[in-house]
Amino acid sequence: MIEIIKDYAAKRVELLKIQIQEKSSLSAGTIVFVFLIAVVCSFFVLFFNFGIAFLIGESLDSDAYGFLIVAGFYLLLTIIVLLFKKLIIKSIANKLIGFLKK
Repeated sequence: MIEIIKDYAAKRVELLKIQIQEKSSLSAGTIVFVFLIAVVCSFFVLFFNFGIAFLIGESLDSDAYGFLIVAGFYLLLTIIVLLFKKLIIKSIANKLIGFLKK
């Protein structure tokens, strides 16, 4: 009977190790995927903003004004994100916990 319990405990530990490896590899894969998407999107946003800034600058006959307007938009966006900081952090934490519980 003791041998059966020892065997069960050993197999349970083995199962837990496999589950931890699975979660780790899924998490690592997701992190790499999100990183790659973030890099690609960052380049898109960068070049898109240059285009918008030059377009606005052309219509105002001053590239500087175009870039200042785009910078002002991002300043406004930063202020909004800072105002909703706690809500954003809680949302991301809840999603991460939900992912890790799967």
